Amino acid sequence: MPWNEPGRGSGGGGDRDPWKGGNGQQPPDLDEVFANVQRRLKKIMGGGGGDDKRGSSGRGGPSMGGLFLLVGVLLLIWIAWNSIHIVDESERGVVLRFGEYSRTLTPGFNITMPRPIEEVIKVNVSRVSSLESQSRMLTGDENLIDLAFAVQYRIVEPEKFLFNVEDPIDSLAQAADSAMREIVGTNNMDFILEIGRGQVALDSQALLEEIISRYDPGIDITSFNLQQVRPPSQVRSAFDDVVRAREDQIRFANEAQAYANQEVPEARGRAARVLEEAQGYRDAIIAQATGEADRFVAIYDQYALAPEVTRERLYLETLEKVYGRSAKILMDVTDSNNMFYLPLDTMREGHGAAPPPPSPLMSPQEQQRMSQTDARARRGREGR
Repeated sequence: MPWNEPGRGSGGGGDRDPWKGGNGQQPPDLDEVFANVQRRLKKIMGGGGGDDKRGSSGRGGPSMGGLFLLVGVLLLIWIAWNSIHIVDESERGVVLRFGEYSRTLTPGFNITMPRPIEEVIKVNVSRVSSLESQSRMLTGDENLIDLAFAVQYRIVEPEKFLFNVEDPIDSLAQAADSAMREIVGTNNMDFILEIGRGQVALDSQALLEEIISRYDPGIDITSFNLQQVRPPSQVRSAFDDVVRAREDQIRFANEAQAYANQEVPEARGRAARVLEEAQGYRDAIIAQATGEADRFVAIYDQYALAPEVTRERLYLETLEKVYGRSAKILMDVTDSNNMFYLPLDTMREGHGAAPPPPSPLMSPQEQQRMSQTDARARRGREGR
């Protein structure tokens, strides 16, 4: 039963409009709500209906003024929807006017002409995309090798990316495969598998940048990585043996080099020490001989001036040396003069003679040990 049925409510009848509030009223019926909305739309379009008796010209359908008003509102909404564009910071908007490139919109609020006059294509210029590929290639020494590589790129010029090349991503993939095949074809398999992976990637990236610069697709290559480099599965075990043998060779060479680095400096040090000792021995002998010669010349000059005095002095000095280094016994005899006893047998054996200079090949410790031995032997002979 509709809400505006006569007789409902405590007021004794009358229409109960669901759009009007009132105390004690229940929620309006949905049919009445839709009917009211329909009547309002008809009023906006200039039509009449139901109990509305006004405007006979608009009876039975909408008026032209209301229709034009509705069309104008819809047209304004459509123009605003197609003319206002908000471009993100990571994007650029490429504007096409009748399908031809016109300009590029910067990030922010932008207004263009509505379609089909102008159209905006948004392109992300901050995202780094990756393109991966895997194939089998022929090396410079005519060996097959399986490679997997990835190319990371970024769009830097949206208008060139959209219009300079028909399919820039496919063109980039083909150029990357071509660059990789050319670099692999100029290097040997051992170099690519072992120490040349980084160099191959760098050379491939440089060649790829050179190739795509000819087409100018508005793409910047950020990196070129070799993800997998290995020989075909049919011969992989043989190549693994070769790699292990080469690693053993390198390891043995490093161990030998380490041993040589340890032994050679020690040998050079010993040789330098022997040379220094020989040099010191030579200098000592030369200095000693030079001193004795100078002493002899000085004595000879004095002897030439006073032979008797010099002879007497040499005689006394010699006796002083002999008596100073020899054991002496003084005998007191009452009936005769005092007598000295000289151990001529000990003197004949060389007691008291100066020890020979040490051998140049002796270390300082050996020289000190020999000097101590000679001193102990000398003290023992003197004690006897």
